[in-house]
Parts: sequence; C-alpha cells; structure tokens
Amino acid sequence: MSVFLTYNEEFLKSKNGFWTAKEICQQPRVWREAAAQVKTKRVELDAWLSPILDQPNLRIILTGAGTSAYVGESIAPHLSQTTGRIFEAISTTDIVSNAPQYLLKDVPTLLISFARSGNSPESVATVKLANQIITACYHLIITCNPEGDLALNAQRQTNAFSLLMPEGTLDQSFAMTSSFTSMLVSTLSIFHPQAHQLECAAQWAENFLENGVESLKEQAKRPTQRLVFLGAGGLQGIAREAALKVLELTSGKVLSYFESPLGFRHGPKSLMDDSTEVIFFSSSDPYTQLYDQDLLKELYNDNQALAITTLNKEKFNQATDIEDVWAGLPYILYCQILAFFKSMQADITPDNPCPTGEVNRVVQGVTLYPLVNDRL
Repeated sequence: MSVFLTYNEEFLKSKNGFWTAKEICQQPRVWREAAAQVKTKRVELDAWLSPILDQPNLRIILTGAGTSAYVGESIAPHLSQTTGRIFEAISTTDIVSNAPQYLLKDVPTLLISFARSGNSPESVATVKLANQIITACYHLIITCNPEGDLALNAQRQTNAFSLLMPEGTLDQSFAMTSSFTSMLVSTLSIFHPQAHQLECAAQWAENFLENGVESLKEQAKRPTQRLVFLGAGGLQGIAREAALKVLELTSGKVLSYFESPLGFRHGPKSLMDDSTEVIFFSSSDPYTQLYDQDLLKELYNDNQALAITTLNKEKFNQATDIEDVWAGLPYILYCQILAFFKSMQADITPDNPCPTGEVNRVVQGVTLYPLVNDRL
C-alpha cells in the first residue's frame, strides 16, 4: 500500500486527505515532465511566439485568479531580469473589475493566462475583455484541463496557443499544489529554461520528501495561531501562495500573512506574538541576503515569535545554492506539507476543507457585467 507524507493510502482516504498528499508528493516528477513537454513543443511554440515577441513595445502580462495569479508574481521579476523584457503580474480578479485601467488599447499585448481548470469566470472574462479592448492581443493559455473553457476557446482563436500541463496536474484536491508548480516550471521553461537549476530543485524536494517530512510533522504540532511567510523578490509570490495554502487547508483556523522582509517592518510586524510562527524564505543572492539577515537578527532579538524557521540550502541538506526562482519550488513544497499537517491535526479534511461550500474548488457566484465602449 502506498504511503504519502507518513500516512498510508487507506488512512488518508478515510480522512479525505489522499489527493492532497499524493499531489504534493508527485511534484518533483511532474516538474521534470513539464519541462520535457515544453521541449517537445519547442518548435511549435517558437513558431507561434517568435513573431509576437518581435513586435516593438510588446507588453507581457501574467494573469490568473488566486493561486494561478501567484504563478506570475513568483516568476515575473526573474523573467524580467533574465530576458530583458518587462513581465507584469496582474490578477484576473483585478482586470475584470477594472479592465480599462489595466488593458491598453494601442499597446500590443501577450496575455499569459494560468488556470488549473480553465473555468474560473474571471479567467474566461479576462481573455474576452482583452480581445475587446486591445487592438493587437495574443493569448498563451497555460492550463491543466484540456476540457476547460480556456483551452477549448483557444482552439477556436487564431491569436491563441494552449499549452497543457502533464497528466495528473489537474488536482483532484481542493487546494492547488502540483498545478501551481507545473505551470510555474512550464513558463520558466518557455522563456528561460535552466535544466540544471530545475534538476537541483527537484533533488532538493525529493531529498526532503525522503528525509525531512517526519521532522516537519513534529514541527506542525506547535500551538501556532498565526503563520507569517517572508520572502524577497519573486519569493514574495511564493510566500503569498504559502499563506493561502495555510488558510485553505486549515479552513482559516490558522491565520496567515505574507510580506517581503523589508516590508515587514512597516507595520505588519505588529502582529508578532508568542503564538506567531515565522517561515523565512532565504535568498541565494548575496546582496538580498544582507537584508534577509538584518531582519532575521531583529526577529530573534525581539524574542516575540513562537518559532522562526529559515528555508535555505542547509534546511534541505544541500551544499550548493540555486537561484531563488527555482528554490521557490522546494520552498513551496515544504509549506504545502506544513499546511497539510496543520489541517490533519485540526481534524479538517484536506481534500475538501470547506465541505459546507462557502469556498469552492472553482469559484462560483461571480456575476460578469458587459463592458460597453470601455465603460458600463
């Protein structure tokens, strides 16, 4: 019988946590598959992308709702730095309610839409609004669901290309785990592939799954009421996703917060008390590390936190750093596992932490209003 995150399959199914545990654990394999899939699609992708990327003043927007939006937040700084292009992360939930503020008619735009199901109302509406407002708009759909509205609609549009994630990434669980990281890896593999960095990230994660889970299970028993995740640059996007995983999987029983290390001093540090646990995402950049270390010293000197955990190469028992955007993969895996254990210990069902339906796997209850001549 299979074992995931220290629990056997039968027990996990009895606690309605099987899919969450399985989908967390499959991620290193999925990352390799996602990168390999982009490689097989390289010629087709380049044929579609190259003339778009050749356009002067092209704007690139990374978009999605909830966790899917945080894919863009986690990779935009890295892609801007490494490609020399400006990648902007703007959520569909912002675009839909204020489309004329975010979508510019006369600026050619590549809209990269991330979606697990491809059926979220805001994600579908954002594509339509972009086509309505922007004169030259192109859509790269990165999704886990071949039957979702985004993927199916892309097949009917000459200005769209749909890239499907590997099989098994259409998470059956409520919370997005392997869907989030597979879309992140795929986008990096399209615009700035780094096979060695990806392999290192997968090995960090595999080593932790083999050797670190029992220790994290014990850590999760702390009487934490608040979890704070801190990360600089793109790691702030990972921190935001980590905070959401805790909220989702504990059904709000453990409150969570995210910020950058420098930003944390500007008011948010007021939330620190002896029930607050801090998870600090250490940067591998020597300059950024100077600011990381300053805040860590301050937090230890304040002596207010229940616990402070720093995620870095040493935490994953590795000798060599990897770039922050790739380290974000094992970092978020660590946080997914922590959230899973917090959920189990609170006797909440991880696969469906909100069975009464106030929060749903695919958002419901959204009314979409037509935009006429760029205004109501």
